[in-house]
Amino acid sequence: MLEELKRIRQLLEPKPVPPSPQPKGISAEFKDFIAKNKMVGLAVAFIFGVYLGQLVQALVNDLLMPIINLVLPNVPWDQIVFGPFKIGHFMGQLITFIIVAFVIFALVKVTRKWGVE
Repeated sequence: MLEELKRIRQLLEPKPVPPSPQPKGISAEFKDFIAKNKMVGLAVAFIFGVYLGQLVQALVNDLLMPIINLVLPNVPWDQIVFGPFKIGHFMGQLITFIIVAFVIFALVKVTRKWGVE
């Protein structure tokens, strides 16, 4: 019985994956490099990220910051200074960052709900 269990264990062990044949020629190696490292997907994600960042920045600057300026009128964000420190500019950037982070959080949550990872 022990011999039978050893034979079953050997049958269940994963077989080593045979190495893929090396492509010949520089163009074949380049195509293999792009395919294995998913370079096209990385490039698409980078370009998409750049334009998504611009879209979120436009959302913050053109839609949300005017609402904040309505709530807090006549607040010159860039002119609030404490000694050599531009506190107002930092606060405006901090508000922008929090809004951008929330929008990205919401996008990730929606895409996960759709099954897109």
